[in-house]
Amino acid sequence: MADKFSFDIVSEIDWQEVSNAVDQAQREVTTRYDFKGTSAGIEYDKREEPMTLTADNEGQLEAVRRVLIEKLIKRNVEPKVMDPQTPEKASAGTMRQEVKWKCGIDRDTAKKITKQIKNLKLKVQPTVQGEVVRVSGNKKDDLQGVIADLKQNGPEDVPLQFINFR
Repeated sequence: MADKFSFDIVSEIDWQEVSNAVDQAQREVTTRYDFKGTSAGIEYDKREEPMTLTADNEGQLEAVRRVLIEKLIKRNVEPKVMDPQTPEKASAGTMRQEVKWKCGIDRDTAKKITKQIKNLKLKVQPTVQGEVVRVSGNKKDDLQGVIADLKQNGPEDVPLQFINFR
């Protein structure tokens, strides 16, 4: 039996599922009746590149974003990975919104996570290793308690995954 157990906390994006969801959303936007004859659309080239949503007005832009979020959820991709920027006016009276992707755990979020873990008063040790937070301890139950707490009370703006449980 192992003396120490550990797992990693990461924030990763399944790019293949994102690409599939965007493709489905693009198809729906081009075929939906309420978007016919408008400039509504989604421009997406490849992963890690910002995506651009376009529409005739802000209400329509919000509808396009909702379609995209719906498709991401169906593909088990957290909508939290999207970082929508401020909508801006584009040419010919249309609206444009850039959507960036949040991938990885930044330093500030990692500090918040380690502080939250330490406040649990469990016998575990969190360490920050780049964009990964590794949590190690002597009891699997303590580690599972950390996972349960982070799932319920973790950072709201970053989707977390728990991998490499050993």
